[in-house]
Amino acid sequence: MALATYRRLVWRHLPVMLIGILAGYFVGCNKPAVRRTLSLFDTADCSQPRVAKSAIDTVDMYHPNGTKPVRAALVALVRNSDLFGLRMAMRQIEDRWNRAHNYQYIFVNDVPFTDEFKQGVQALTKAQVKFGTLDSESWQVPGWINQTKYQEVKRTAQYPHGEKDSYRKMCRFQSGYLHRHPLLQDLDYYWRIEPDVEYYCDIDYDPFAFMQQNGLKYGWNVAMTEFMATIPTLWNTTKMFALEHPELIAPDSLWQWLVDEHGQYNGCHFWSNFEIVDLSFYRSPAYQAYFDYLDRAGGFFYERWGDAPVHSIAAALFLNASQVHYFSDIGYFHPSVVSCPRGARTQGRCVCDANKSFVQDGFCTVRFLQVKQSIVDPNATVPAHSGVVRYAEP
Repeated sequence: MALATYRRLVWRHLPVMLIGILAGYFVGCNKPAVRRTLSLFDTADCSQPRVAKSAIDTVDMYHPNGTKPVRAALVALVRNSDLFGLRMAMRQIEDRWNRAHNYQYIFVNDVPFTDEFKQGVQALTKAQVKFGTLDSESWQVPGWINQTKYQEVKRTAQYPHGEKDSYRKMCRFQSGYLHRHPLLQDLDYYWRIEPDVEYYCDIDYDPFAFMQQNGLKYGWNVAMTEFMATIPTLWNTTKMFALEHPELIAPDSLWQWLVDEHGQYNGCHFWSNFEIVDLSFYRSPAYQAYFDYLDRAGGFFYERWGDAPVHSIAAALFLNASQVHYFSDIGYFHPSVVSCPRGARTQGRCVCDANKSFVQDGFCTVRFLQVKQSIVDPNATVPAHSGVVRYAEP
C-alpha cells in the first residue's frame, strides 16, 4: 500500500520536477559555478550540445604530458657509475620541486647508458627522460694541442684532477658543447644538475618561468674563488679577447665583480654545478666567439680551465647586471659546500643549518650583490649586504 502511494506522488509531481530542472539549467547557465563545470566541455553555451573534451585538452601544463610554459629541462653529464648519486639527487629534486612540474630530464654520457642506469632514473619520475651520447668532436683532445707539452703538464700538475684527461675533456665539453648537443636544440632554458647534491628547500614556483618573465639569462646559487693554479693565464687570455672585441662587452656588465684593486682577476666565479640558464646566452655570437678563442689558446689542457670560471667570466662580461640572478632562496648542497637560506633553522620550508653556510656572507657573493646594486639601483638607501664578509678558499 505504501509503495503504491509513493508511485502516485512521484507521478503527480513529476511535471513540476522536470520544469524545475530545466529552469535551473537555463537560469543557472550564467552562474560562475555552472560555467566552471561547463568549461570541461567543448562549449559553455547552454543552447548547444555539451560534448566532453578530449583528455589531452584538459591536461594541466605541468602534467607529465602537458605543454610546459617554458621549453626547458634538467640536464646532466653523467656516467653509468653515477647512478646511485644521481638517484639521490633526483629523489630530492622530485620531492622538493619537479613532481609538481614534471620538466623533462636529459642525461648525456661519453659512452652509451646501460639499461640498469636508464631504468634506475626512470623509476624516480613521471617526467620524460632522454638519454644521449657525445660525438667525437666534443669529447676529445683537439689536434692543435701539443701532446709533448700536454703530457708534461699532466705529469707535474699539483692541483686536483691535474693528471686526468677525462676531467679536462669534461670542462671543455661543459664550456662549449653541452648547449649544442642535439637533445638540447629545442630547449630555451636548462637547469644543470649533478649526482650527490642535495636540495634543502621546497621550491613553490617555476624557476624557468621566473627567469623568462624577468628577462634573466643566468641564475646561480654558489659563488666561490677558483683554484688559481688551474687558470694562471685565463684572465690574460680573456683580456686579449676583450681588447680584440670591445663591442661584445655589455654596457652594464659585471666586470667589476671579477677584478681586485689592481685590475687582476680575483678568482670569483659561480659554481656551475648549479646554474639555470637561458640557452640563447650560450648560443650567442659573443659567447661562442669567446669559447672558440679560449679553446684555441689550449688552456683547457695546458692548464685546467674549468667551465665554472669560463661561464662566470662570460656572464659578467657579455650580460648586463640585471640579467644575472642569485637564487638565494634555494637551499643547496654540493659536497663540501652548503648554501642555506637565512632563518632556515627555525622557519620556512627548508631543512638546513644556515650557521654551517658561509656562502651568503662569502666575499664573492657579497661582492656580486654590491656591484649589481651599484649598477641596477645606484640610489639604493639599503646596502646590498651588511655584516661580516667571509673569505674562504674552495
